[in-house]
Amino acid sequence: MREAFEERELQELSPLAAKSSCSKGRRVEEPHSFNRTCFQRDRDRIVHSKAFRRLKHKTQVFVAYESDHFRSRLTHTIEVAQISRHLARLLRLNEDLSEAIALAHDLGHTPFGHAGEKTLNKLMENHGGFEHNLHSLRIVDVLEQRYPLFKGLNLTQEVREGLMKHSTPYDHPNSDSMGVTLEAQVTNLADEISYNNHDLDDGLSAGILSDTELDSKISLWRDAKLHVSKQYTNLSIEQLRFLINSHLISQQIEDVATYSLRHISEQNIDTFEALQQTTKALVRFSPEMTEKSRELRTYLFTQFYTHHSVYRMNKKGQNIIKDLFIAFVEDRKLLPRHYQDCISSEYPLERVVCDYIAGMTDTYAEKEYDTIFR
Repeated sequence: MREAFEERELQELSPLAAKSSCSKGRRVEEPHSFNRTCFQRDRDRIVHSKAFRRLKHKTQVFVAYESDHFRSRLTHTIEVAQISRHLARLLRLNEDLSEAIALAHDLGHTPFGHAGEKTLNKLMENHGGFEHNLHSLRIVDVLEQRYPLFKGLNLTQEVREGLMKHSTPYDHPNSDSMGVTLEAQVTNLADEISYNNHDLDDGLSAGILSDTELDSKISLWRDAKLHVSKQYTNLSIEQLRFLINSHLISQQIEDVATYSLRHISEQNIDTFEALQQTTKALVRFSPEMTEKSRELRTYLFTQFYTHHSVYRMNKKGQNIIKDLFIAFVEDRKLLPRHYQDCISSEYPLERVVCDYIAGMTDTYAEKEYDTIFR
């Protein structure tokens, strides 16, 4: 069965697509799966990991328990995976690889979103720092303990490199080079498309953003609203917003696919070997869409991410992380026994505490805080 999937890839995918039969392999060699390609196997290992399940109760923008309808880190991840697969299909790339990278791209996020990450990075500044992309890699390489013959999930190099070099306007990995596969670049764009449009939806649902202001300030929204209004009448506010958001996502996917195909052709890159030598992204928005996306991103930052209600939630989460970190470092006996046993010359106290806190959900972090301080 695996061989049939691999043969189909060779026959149907672009010459620039990563082929599972040509994978760089795993850090620890394993027998091949009978009925899955290596990238399909990676995807399944990620979905069945503990770190993936914990995303359900980790903040996207609003803390996970504020409402059942706001995005969590898990629902965001699923949305990124869906967009990644669709973009990969449009570009004749490896859908399984794009999906695997997408499903793992946020495994390393702390509780309380980017605000939590900033706090943990500051607390770790004298101990190697903290960056969620690199922590995602640490999770799949070390922290997941499921198999007797190796640490972590032993994922393929292609998925690991996609995590190391995951890059968006809010994610800046410690690497000057692009992801070595177009599938990794697809995931970067899918992530940006997802959080821009779904954070917009959550901001409207929370009453922080307004349709009227979007009409006057955001060209993407204005154009999408005009498109939907020409097709439908007598829509409820909820229906109108949903259809606008749907059109925004479809429009950006179409832009990426159309422009990327033309851009790749113009670069005269027609072999996978030539692709390895490139240092700039080939999967990208058109210049026009880049500017419109930047306009929306700037608006969300000034009107949503820094809104006082969001800021207060972030501040509360940051204080919880800070107090927990200090308490665990000052008295390691407060750590669960398993984490105490992990402290060594290879994994100093601060890094073990960092691993423990980064793995917490929002609700578990608050529970730990209450246990220690109240």
